[in-house]
Amino acid sequence: MLSALEEGVKGGKWFRLIDKVYASGTLAASWRQVNARAGAGGVDRQTVEQFETQAEKHLQSLHEALRTDTYVPQAVRRCWIEKVGSVEKRPLGIPTVRDRVVQGALRLVLEPIFEREFHARSYGFRPGRGCKDALREVERLLKEGHTFVVDADIKSYFDTIPHPELMAEVRRRVADGRVLKLLEAYLSQGVMEGLAQWTPEAGTPQGAVISPLLANLYLHPVDQALAEAGWEVVRYADDLVILCRSEEEAQRALELLEKLITERKLRLHPEKTRIVDASQRGGFDFLGYHFEQGKRWPRKKSLRKFKEAVRRRTRRTSGKSLATVITELNPVLRGWFQYFKHSHWTTFGPLDAWIRMRLRSILRKRSGRRGRGRGADHQRWPNSFFRERDLCSLVEAHRLASRPP
Repeated sequence: MLSALEEGVKGGKWFRLIDKVYASGTLAASWRQVNARAGAGGVDRQTVEQFETQAEKHLQSLHEALRTDTYVPQAVRRCWIEKVGSVEKRPLGIPTVRDRVVQGALRLVLEPIFEREFHARSYGFRPGRGCKDALREVERLLKEGHTFVVDADIKSYFDTIPHPELMAEVRRRVADGRVLKLLEAYLSQGVMEGLAQWTPEAGTPQGAVISPLLANLYLHPVDQALAEAGWEVVRYADDLVILCRSEEEAQRALELLEKLITERKLRLHPEKTRIVDASQRGGFDFLGYHFEQGKRWPRKKSLRKFKEAVRRRTRRTSGKSLATVITELNPVLRGWFQYFKHSHWTTFGPLDAWIRMRLRSILRKRSGRRGRGRGADHQRWPNSFFRERDLCSLVEAHRLASRPP
């Protein structure tokens, strides 16, 4: 397959792929990835841990079912997760562990075929690429003067991808009828929420292993058309920005984007899609950051999510020792900093002060005082008190990260 990827296949289509999907090595590699990600069980309630106890047996069973065309995916379990800073909730589809393994094997086989064609400015859910690469590209284009930004949002993208058009994109490169049948089975998987069950007519479930690849594949023609028109696009899944040098350029780019998205039978979100001048007040959000006037810092939703994570670990009623609280808090602070360390330096001081206030409030309550840590508490428990107890300081982390090598 690797040789064929380099040299090409007859007619540009792959006619024999199912044997690579059910190959024992492919299923085992997929299982390792599923196991590493863990996650909840599907409609059969089988957990990753339970699957692991008899993994070899389960993988052999999947191998035989795929080889003999007797494999049938189970329904997807629907649950809802909160959107930070919004009253809305996001639907999440949780396949069974066995279905996640097969989807992963399918992705391992199909991804190299389509990955070779995907545009360089597409960063979401692709091997060797990620959010930070997309953010670096946005930063570079802004510094080069592309400050008029089409900030676009595709409304309910994963839930509205039309199945016939999506399968047509797959068929451009895949002619193996058994693989196509398997993909169609996933797209028509039942969705179970409580006792209710239905079959979706469009979309690919957020949470399914194969969904990110299919989502990228369906927007690939949009990436191509925008690039051929000369626009500077940075896309991460359904979140994309087009960076232009003037408002007139941005308007033309938006008109083309609307045309392309409509042709794909999708919709741009009317309230979340706009043109902004990033050199002025207001700016735009992208992948957790806010960009404005040559600076960037965490967007409001990112800060709210971070503070909520800190609050959960610094409740005044917690019976844990301060040392334990700090030990549990530090990984959260370090992990958050690793992503947001490129924020403007003024971001970190106020957050450090707020975190210390939360800890002083714990100590204040334990000394019989009411309310938040304030006033004389700063002398009672100065900043050095927390530094001596190895509390991670965002200011210090930023200073070390900014120091020349």
